[in-house]
Amino acid sequence: HVDKEKKPLVLINPVISSQNGEITWEEGCLSFPGLRAEVTRSDSIKVKGMNREGKKVEIEASGLLAVALQHEIDHLNGILFIDHLGPIKRRVIKHKMKKIKTQIQKEG
Repeated sequence: HVDKEKKPLVLINPVISSQNGEITWEEGCLSFPGLRAEVTRSDSIKVKGMNREGKKVEIEASGLLAVALQHEIDHLNGILFIDHLGPIKRRVIKHKMKKIKTQIQKEG
């Protein structure tokens, strides 16, 4: 389990070793400022990896922490939260991204 202390969680080469249940959470990402969408992920997971000292660790997480870990591990594997969306929702997000890009180009 993760310590309740407020310190950074460092995992080197994290891998999800088990996952159970489902939870739908509205996610956003710094890669897509201002864009959010509901994504369904596993509600509870176990993640194996190493800490800063190179020691093997296993973390059990549920709820928001499980969602955050899956989101960040996806990034390491080249997957974005929009990749979990259906084709229609993905198209809507891409359209919004184009609008934001056009607006930024006009301002810059």
